[in-house]
Amino acid sequence: MRIIETDEGIQDELTVEAFDIFAREMRDKGWNGVNEMIASGIKGGDLLELGPGPGYVGLELTKKICVTSLTGCEISPAMLHVAKKNAAEYNFPASYVLGSCMKMPFENESFDTVISNGSLHEWENPLQAFQEINRVLRHGGRYCITDLRRDVNPLKKALVYHATRPKEMRQGLVSSLNAAYTLSEITELLRHSELSNAVVSSDFFGLCIAGKK
Repeated sequence: MRIIETDEGIQDELTVEAFDIFAREMRDKGWNGVNEMIASGIKGGDLLELGPGPGYVGLELTKKICVTSLTGCEISPAMLHVAKKNAAEYNFPASYVLGSCMKMPFENESFDTVISNGSLHEWENPLQAFQEINRVLRHGGRYCITDLRRDVNPLKKALVYHATRPKEMRQGLVSSLNAAYTLSEITELLRHSELSNAVVSSDFFGLCIAGKK
């Protein structure tokens, strides 16, 4: 069974600082979902990132595909501060706003692309979030959501656990895995949403939800 982790994101500034170091390492290893998103067919345009944390996923995409604008919707003010600092390092005029993916502060059909990496397991009501993603996407727009999956092989879990840096993030990895969904659980949730045509797949350590409106 899932063990709910949090629906408030990471608020503590010291934990945010450690998570930023962790996210940089995931970026440098190519383990942050960027390649999977590109492979899913996302094209850029006006891009919305849900739960960007330190912002590296959306910022890396701006380097690899034709992103016109980058907006992040983040529930943690401390994370917003770090994401804005990192965007300045990338020299890209990203916009980060405080908000929840359950009730996004955007007009209908505002974006060509919606992405998220590593935050699905924290969403209080994923079905409602899926409806919101469909609402803010333009016709023909694409979405790609990547996250951990709870039923990952125990050996793989142990390998990734011991490779996680800084060590302070290891317990967070475990709690995130315990809160993550399985492929069958997400497939069932999507079946009742406006994103029912999504393709759900699994990989070494996670799952990927991708589709087109």
